[in-house]
Amino acid sequence: MRYAENRRFVGGRQDCLPYLFVRLLAVLLVLPCLYGESVVIDRIAVIVDKRVIKTSDIDRDLRVTAFLNRATLDTSVEAKRKAAERLIDQTVIREEMEKGGYSKSTASEVDGMVKKLLAERFSGSGARLQQELARYGLTEAQLRLQLQWQLDVLAFIDQRFRPGVLVTDDQVKAYYDQHRVELARQFPQLKTYQALEPKIRASLEGEQLNKNFDTWLAAARKRDRIVYREGAFQ
Repeated sequence: MRYAENRRFVGGRQDCLPYLFVRLLAVLLVLPCLYGESVVIDRIAVIVDKRVIKTSDIDRDLRVTAFLNRATLDTSVEAKRKAAERLIDQTVIREEMEKGGYSKSTASEVDGMVKKLLAERFSGSGARLQQELARYGLTEAQLRLQLQWQLDVLAFIDQRFRPGVLVTDDQVKAYYDQHRVELARQFPQLKTYQALEPKIRASLEGEQLNKNFDTWLAAARKRDRIVYREGAFQ
């Protein structure tokens, strides 16, 4: 999934939500401070129609993305803006999934993702997984939610956009003729067009699927009113 990174940030606008809603939300965020509790204020960073993305959502996205990518945690302003773009996409997708009643992943499927992660990165050690999660400031529950979301999005894309994918035999053959040398290097054990045909077709179908999804997502984002709170990214 690709994310646009050239959005214009606008500060100080509250007209996209009813005034009373914004005022009430502000009260709920500040209220604990009035009772002398030491808390971190969770600020609104982005408003997507009537849904909000908070600074805590951005922080969690940064941490779980860094964990899954085995990357150093980056909390710079630019990284926060990129995370906000990912979360805007997720908000738009989630709304479409809810309206369309698309199927969601099961607990056993998420268990399978966790087991695969354990085997590939931690030699099956739950203790090592917990240690690494703690290093990124994450819980296993947060990780599971992210893995479940990934499964849900993949299923949504397949159900929503695969029916519009069509790859002809001529397209497959043309790709084979144009990329024969690269294919021979990539799949040395597959010597004939007939052996390579299924892989080429799957690759071309995947490209079309991604293109259909990207086109829909770009149009869906334009339909939503998106307001950025610049101060929340500092």
